[in-house]
Amino acid sequence: MSRPIKQIHLAAHFPGVNNTTVWSDPAAGSHIEFGSFVHFARTAERGKFDFLFLAEGLRLREQNGLIHDLDVVGRPDTFTVLAALAAVTDRLGLAGTINSTFNEPYEVARQFASLDHLSGGRAAWNVVTSWDAFTGENFRRGGFLPEDQRYARARTFLRTAWELFDSWRGDEIVADRETGVFLRDPHPGRFTHRDTHFDIAGQFNVPRSPQGRPVIFQAGDSDEGREFAASGADAIFSRHGTLEAGQAFYADVKRRLARYGRARDQLLILPAATFVLGDTDAEAAEIAHEVRLQQVSGGTAIQFLEQLWNRDLSDHDPDGPLPAVDPDPGEHTVARGRASVRMFGDRLATANQWRQLAEAKNLSTRELIIEVTGRQTFVGSPATVASAINDLVQADASDGFILVPHVTPGGLDGFVDTVVPLLQERGVFRTEYEGITLRDHLGLAPLVPAVSGTSDASGASPAGPGSAARAVS
Repeated sequence: MSRPIKQIHLAAHFPGVNNTTVWSDPAAGSHIEFGSFVHFARTAERGKFDFLFLAEGLRLREQNGLIHDLDVVGRPDTFTVLAALAAVTDRLGLAGTINSTFNEPYEVARQFASLDHLSGGRAAWNVVTSWDAFTGENFRRGGFLPEDQRYARARTFLRTAWELFDSWRGDEIVADRETGVFLRDPHPGRFTHRDTHFDIAGQFNVPRSPQGRPVIFQAGDSDEGREFAASGADAIFSRHGTLEAGQAFYADVKRRLARYGRARDQLLILPAATFVLGDTDAEAAEIAHEVRLQQVSGGTAIQFLEQLWNRDLSDHDPDGPLPAVDPDPGEHTVARGRASVRMFGDRLATANQWRQLAEAKNLSTRELIIEVTGRQTFVGSPATVASAINDLVQADASDGFILVPHVTPGGLDGFVDTVVPLLQERGVFRTEYEGITLRDHLGLAPLVPAVSGTSDASGASPAGPGSAARAVS
């Protein structure tokens, strides 16, 4: 018996905190002006996408002590942008990345509950941690936490936020004008939470929001990150966009759900994906090549090279061979604030792999960097791209994709105008929104209002990790 055809989930990432964006392209617009966000969001909503996603950088990244041009510099505050977008969209989910290392649960819970109210139930939280002391210098506590402590704090942070969200059941407000009774419960939002990370007590001052809590996203790829997502996230962002790697990641994360009492459909796998469209596959390939040249200029190639070599290579010729000198394996890094440098566990081994690849393909430094720093996920005509997306989803390599255009704000327009109609014709993507909230769009069951309670150092709580699974339809 054949299994049902899966429905594809699509979302859009407003780029900027990455090196995908070609900010020098004549079609590129501002990453600060609200009009750019409005254009992007309305295009995603016109395409019936599940949500818009904002990443967040908490410090401008440096290389050799200078802010570099690999990324768009700066980004307005996430909550401010998403709250403003709630007023100019009707159904599109609004997802923001908020750090659990340097923020406080009460503040973040209050902001997300407010966003969920303002948007009518469309808020989502991408829970992340911070890995370096460089970023931490911007904050009162400073420093950073080792990986195991970061995730321990993140779990407790999320559990504490859930307790705050659930401290309101949703039936406390009576607002009876005749009797003058406003509250049924004289102590709504009361909470107490004490553990090694947080010691807080009081009353949460935002009534229960339309979704109860924001949808929870997580982006960790480590074993610890995958386990964290399986324990309580609603969706996990993946960097595995190919068939084999995608299927392996998909199977691994989905199998972890059972130990938390969760079903496979209670956690979505959503890789990020770039794309280049053309009238034909050949034309799209030519455009894709030009885009990669824009993304990796000679200067950018040297900056990428420095991240592995861990030394100043400003005098190196990007059109020449790789440096003869070996990377500096020291503890310091010339690139500060970039998480990607953590991937270079053995710098010399990686450099030797790059040298072998450059020799085998006769590649210059710039050509080699273009080769090893990734290429577009989907390249082709609209029909080719639609087929590729559908094939990966139906093969359980993902549940959908978060699209990252290389030009902002108009880079999503062509996809919505040409690829989305083809997916709709196949019957694998919605033609209209069927629900109101983001949980509706993602096919997640509504949350059951919890009875407020307390939590102590034992970790016991009425809404701990895995409680997202305790939902009814």
